[in-house]
Amino acid sequence: VQLVESGGGMAQPGGSLRLSCAASGFTFSSYGMSWVRQAPGKGPEWVSSINSGGSSTLYADTVKGRFTISRDNAKNTLYLQMNSLKPEDTARYYCASKAGALVVANRRDKYDYWGQGTQVTVTS
Repeated sequence: VQLVESGGGMAQPGGSLRLSCAASGFTFSSYGMSWVRQAPGKGPEWVSSINSGGSSTLYADTVKGRFTISRDNAKNTLYLQMNSLKPEDTARYYCASKAGALVVANRRDKYDYWGQGTQVTVTS
């Protein structure tokens, strides 16, 4: 089983980035997916979740209206479009999966699988 995040990097405030999470080794279309981030020196923060079919999405208040979660089950890939980035969005972003459930949690033990993360740095 693998969850491999990509698309992180540096962006200026107000800029955009699109993160991807490529899944393999499990039936992606049967899993709810989430993004969780962790800033240096802080605990993990749940960002967004999407159900297995992509019809339901949830967002943390801190990113609502700026970030969009989506998935392509044919490509086994999860996405996070991040617009209007702020310095406080700087963090390592992880994708996580849970069989048959839409999970809103920042703890690894609430998920079945967890990726290695991709770093996002927002700075001028």
